[in-house]
Amino acid sequence: MNPHSRRRAAAGLLAAALGVTSLAACGGSGGEGGSGGKNGGKTVTLVTHDSFAVSDAVLEEFTERTGRKVEILRGGDAGTTVNQAVLSQGNPQGDVLFGVDNTLLSRALDHGLFTPYEAEGLAQVPAELQLDRGKHRVTPVDYGDVCVNYDRGWFEKKDLAPPESFEDLADPAYRDLLVTENAATSSPGLGFLLATVAAYGDDGWQDYWKKLKANGVEVVDGWEQAYNERFSGSGGGQGEGDRPLVVSYASSPPAEVLGRKPLPERAPTGVVTDTCFRQTEFAGLLKGAPNAEGGRELLDFLLSRTFQEDVPLQMFVHPARQDAKLPEVFTRYGETAGDPASVAPERIAGNREEWVKAWSRLVRE
Repeated sequence: MNPHSRRRAAAGLLAAALGVTSLAACGGSGGEGGSGGKNGGKTVTLVTHDSFAVSDAVLEEFTERTGRKVEILRGGDAGTTVNQAVLSQGNPQGDVLFGVDNTLLSRALDHGLFTPYEAEGLAQVPAELQLDRGKHRVTPVDYGDVCVNYDRGWFEKKDLAPPESFEDLADPAYRDLLVTENAATSSPGLGFLLATVAAYGDDGWQDYWKKLKANGVEVVDGWEQAYNERFSGSGGGQGEGDRPLVVSYASSPPAEVLGRKPLPERAPTGVVTDTCFRQTEFAGLLKGAPNAEGGRELLDFLLSRTFQEDVPLQMFVHPARQDAKLPEVFTRYGETAGDPASVAPERIAGNREEWVKAWSRLVRE
């Protein structure tokens, strides 16, 4: 499994945000004891989702700087991790929570999960990523764009121009070509639904999805099935699927060329940048953290250039710091959405359940 699929295999299942699941998995680099264990203040615990990744050398640098080790407590997908933090509010299982994104942010903030802290390096984070600007309950750490990807080779063989917009996806020229993920069970699926809400508004997004359904859109449970099984362009165009359009990420092209020697002139997959939805991931100091001092140091470190420049090839997302250096595969093959869709976190929180229910009815009809 390439790093891109590893990163996204467990990133979704946001239906968990509407239910309750317990934090069950623990692993990491922190040695013995958690924040309140026998190492006391010498260990700081990071609560996160299963797809969090960081280089060992980067964690070692944190230890060298602070004298503290990081213990990583993994809790499944992002929705499950936030749910467990809500259940353990006031008696958290760690010091810092990483991985709450803008689709879940209001849920976390409304439950008062975090103690405000203004992390060092925040001045290097663009204002549009600072969704809790001025309150500092959470710190932006990375961002990525959910977008429609296309198989370049397939379209070239068919002598058909790839789609360029949402409207193109509903055009009969692209009938039976698009596969997307279930918005009730998948992070990119939800992101794509939110992108259409942003594009067409409350009065128009359902009509748009009726057009997509009439044009043969296929809906599958999650990203792994959509990208690795149904998309013809996975594995450098060697995919077994028959759908040359898939809802994935703007980071899919860099992931497809990583490790190839020599590097190709262009990635085998392209991105329909007018269909992108921006996802931002945040970290915050959990209220009642056993090692609040260590937690603040860890938040500072998450915004350090050392950590930020490790992010792209570990989790295949962009660092939040605008001065972080990107690896060549990102600068050479990455796609950029000039004006990605966004929906305010409070609007998502107030409407997500109803939007998903309405979407589910539409695609089942």
